[in-house]
Order: sequence, then C-alpha cells, then structure tokens
Amino acid sequence: MIRATKPIALALVTALSLSACTTGPIFNENDPNAQAKTGALAGAAMGAVAGRLLGGGDKGERNRATVAGALVGAAAGAAIGNQLDKQEAELRQQLGNNVDIANTGDRLIVTMPQDILFATDSAELRPGLVGDLRDVAQSLLAYPDTTAQVIGHTDSDGDAAYNLNLSQRRAQAVVNVLAGEGVPGYRLQAIGRGEDQPVASNLTPEGKAQNRRVQIVILPNA
Repeated sequence: MIRATKPIALALVTALSLSACTTGPIFNENDPNAQAKTGALAGAAMGAVAGRLLGGGDKGERNRATVAGALVGAAAGAAIGNQLDKQEAELRQQLGNNVDIANTGDRLIVTMPQDILFATDSAELRPGLVGDLRDVAQSLLAYPDTTAQVIGHTDSDGDAAYNLNLSQRRAQAVVNVLAGEGVPGYRLQAIGRGEDQPVASNLTPEGKAQNRRVQIVILPNA
C-alpha cells in the first residue's frame, strides 16, 4: 500500500499526468485542449480538498479519500473544460468578428458591443444582429446542460438609474430572442449592471464604446 505523506500534492501530480494528453504548456492559449487541462487541475484541487475533509479521522483513510477525490474532481473538471473548448470553437465559427468570446475554463463569456445590437437610447434589437443571437441560442440548445446569464452594461453618460434600467431592458431583449428560439426560460437570466462594471475609462469615446456591451455568460451545470 502506498503511504501518501503529502496526499494533496500527490493528487495534484496525478491530475497533471491526467491532463498531459498533448504536448506543450498547459496554459498555451493556442492549445485546443487548454481549458480541459485547466479544468482537470482545478477539479483535482477541489476534489482533493473535499476528499480530505470527508475522509474521516484515520490518517490512511483521509489520504485515500484525498486521492480519490482528486481523481473524481479531475475527471469532472476535464469534462467541463472539454465541453467549453468544443462549444467555444463552434461559436467562433458561427459568430462575426465583432463578437468577442472568452473561455475562462469554467464559463464562456460572449461579448457583443451594444452599439451593434441597439440604436442609441433604445432597447430594440437591430434586425441584422438577431441572426448572431439565434446562433447563440442554437449553441445553448446543443448543450442542454448549460445556463446563460445575459448581462447589460452601459457607459457613464446620463443618469445612473436610467442607465441601469436601460441595461436591464437590453439584457431582457436578448433573453427574449434566445427564449424565442426555444431555449427554456429557466436556463436564462437577464441582468442589468448599468455603468457599475466598466472595462475601460469613461473619459474617452473609445473607452465608453468598450463599456457599452452585452455579455452572454454560458455556465455549464456542475
């Protein structure tokens, strides 16, 4: 029987070996399996901690539970990362260049500038962009074990309360399109953030343009 004097470290080494299915650095952004690897490592760490906590009072039992938890966590994390890698690749093929997609390893963040979705001071979607939202809806339907948060953001021009309301209405307009394409309502949430979460300075036109955006955050179910 193996004596695991450092069970959490052993679990993480195990996760590294599981994730090393291709060569090159684990966090290489050009690696199509990058998020699967990241998910395996994160899952292993969480599984190791959970196994350690639930392993009982006996040291040997705790060590075995730590390693077992890491293995289960690594498998679950890799599966989620794999799914996100695949869904990201498909969305990049379907959506235009004006749409940014970020894969953080536990979610996809699809960012659409509000200026291409909506006219100024309007929550009515431009007809030409509805097709992109339909593509997102089809992706959500193809991956039924996901939910989506649609988050509206504005720049700081105007009244803050008005901007908050406008961002909420714009987020809801996007949710309405996704739901109209068949995505169940319980999988969708519209959130307005107004001007509270800028990603650039509101002191320049360029910064304001970056802050005016709608994000569709796709979350795999754990």
